[in-house]
Amino acid sequence: MGRNYEEILEQWRILTKEKQVDIVVLDMPLLDTRRGKDLVGTFLSDIVLQVLSFVAENERTNIRQRQAEGIAAAKARGVRFGRPSAPLPENFDSVYKKWKAGKITGLAAAKECGMPMASFRYRADIYEKSGHG
Repeated sequence: MGRNYEEILEQWRILTKEKQVDIVVLDMPLLDTRRGKDLVGTFLSDIVLQVLSFVAENERTNIRQRQAEGIAAAKARGVRFGRPSAPLPENFDSVYKKWKAGKITGLAAAKECGMPMASFRYRADIYEKSGHG
């Protein structure tokens, strides 16, 4: 019904109060708004929903925390995330030098290397920072 405590309660309120919808959770008999339309039945459904919503949000927070810890531990071990970079074309060095000397435009250099302009600029920046430029 939602991703956090307030969102779940708000959706429940809209459905049961404003739209007058009955909700039946098949594996949770206490969350059945068809029976117990009296004050006690409504109270019980609302309390059970609040407890379950709290538990759900709490678990989601814990999952996020464990995920962040796992990613940090993997990065500390040197695990790299994302797609591996494609190797530079064989002519990259010579094209890069022509482009750096102003003999060709960036667009022409990218075309010569067979890559998009943004990729050429990005890889040229890394290439330069690694001491090749």
